[in-house]
Amino acid sequence: MSLPVAILAGGRATRLQSITEGMPKSLVDVAGRPFAVRQIELLRDHGFTDMVFLVGHLGEMICDTLGDGIRWGVHVRYVFDGPRALGTGSAVGAALPDLGDSFFVLYGDSYLECDYAAIERAFVGSGKNGLMTVCKNDDRWDASNVLFADGRIARYDKEGRTPDMRHIDYGLGAFRRAAFSGYAEDEAFDLVRVYQDLLAHEDLVGFEVPGRFYEIGSPAGLDETRAYLARNESVAR
Repeated sequence: MSLPVAILAGGRATRLQSITEGMPKSLVDVAGRPFAVRQIELLRDHGFTDMVFLVGHLGEMICDTLGDGIRWGVHVRYVFDGPRALGTGSAVGAALPDLGDSFFVLYGDSYLECDYAAIERAFVGSGKNGLMTVCKNDDRWDASNVLFADGRIARYDKEGRTPDMRHIDYGLGAFRRAAFSGYAEDEAFDLVRVYQDLLAHEDLVGFEVPGRFYEIGSPAGLDETRAYLARNESVAR
């Protein structure tokens, strides 16, 4: 893989408060290893070597645990939010000097087994400034928030959901640097807004991923991801 990956790991994990008191969500134990390690290993196995963790609350603990990534054969770097919490979009914007002209963005609570190489090819070949991965959800794993029809994203809205939305934001995006231009330097904004702005300018391509995502952002999702990875490792033995 040629593109770096930005991993959004600066949130306060309010839905996991009983588990994450004094610990960032990225370090929650998932079947014997911190979740961030699980993400690094998965990305490495798909050929990624350059990862940038975007950290905030208790971010020093993530740095201390992961170090420079050399033990996994990758290069790990860190960008901190600074004195105030940033939104997911402005956190990526602040990290642009470390990300280069094109990059992936992965939510820090997502475990995504997908064809990263095919997604990168689709993004590069699209000529667009952004790509959103989606999967057919039908409200199974979370509330669907994407209208995806005829191979394209027609609408994306986490608040104004409609019954014809059968897909969901899968948790992995690809962007060119230009996708984050036009926002004020001191403005806090979320990645949702970046996607919606790109969509409004017909500058966003969609990529449908078969299968499902796993996440640790909720207690139910954490339990499910733990069980899934433990089961996989048991079979591998």
